[in-house]
Amino acid sequence: MKFNIRESLFRIWYWYVNKVDKNAEVLFMNYGYYNDNENVTLSEDYESNRYSIQLYHHLANETEINNKDIIEIGCGRGGGLSYITKHFAPSSALGIDLDKRAVSFCTNYYDLPELSFKQGDAQKLDLHDASCDIIFNVESSHRYPDMGAFLKEVYRILRHDGYFLYTDFRYDYEMEDLKKELEKSGLTVIKEQLITNQVVAALELDDARRRNLIKKLAPKFLHKIALNFAGTVGSETYNQFETKKYIYYSYVLKKQ
Repeated sequence: MKFNIRESLFRIWYWYVNKVDKNAEVLFMNYGYYNDNENVTLSEDYESNRYSIQLYHHLANETEINNKDIIEIGCGRGGGLSYITKHFAPSSALGIDLDKRAVSFCTNYYDLPELSFKQGDAQKLDLHDASCDIIFNVESSHRYPDMGAFLKEVYRILRHDGYFLYTDFRYDYEMEDLKKELEKSGLTVIKEQLITNQVVAALELDDARRRNLIKKLAPKFLHKIALNFAGTVGSETYNQFETKKYIYYSYVLKKQ
């Protein structure tokens, strides 16, 4: 029941952002990442999304991306994949999202020859076997009803020696089941990190911007829902991270 309620509220908020954000002010919808040792040099046009970008950068630094074919499953509004395409120079970059409005936005907004978007279900991808070198999945999998089916698709479309760069969160009591699913996937865990503290730090540093954006985009009756999904300080979502009831993690996995 808890999942169904959260999923319904998420869909409402996601639909609303895609409907009202006419000026493309929301390009990232993750909780961000901050680490003193991993600050990224950004141009002025990226600075407002620093913490969300740093979560992508945290993953992208783990392997060579130049001249590789990469896919992001659950690309949302495309900000992360666009950043990676510009700064890590893959040969091709494909973003896949279940929401057709998000895909339509991305297709119309981004103009990079290597970058494309298509609608698709993470658990049943319309892609050929061994069709990419690197897969990104950023703060998306907690919404998938069948994690095992998703991981089978990841394994299927990755080439030999390909990488799965993966970050998300779970309730603390769900972590053991997640690890079992990863063990069954056929992928080898190269690196595992718990980054909840870095996500909490990012939420605190980014709090004012998130609040201002919600005040600008959302009517007052949606503020509580929006502040919670944005993880603003004091919200239920923030408190779940701060008390470690939500565990945020990142993985580097490889198909060998």
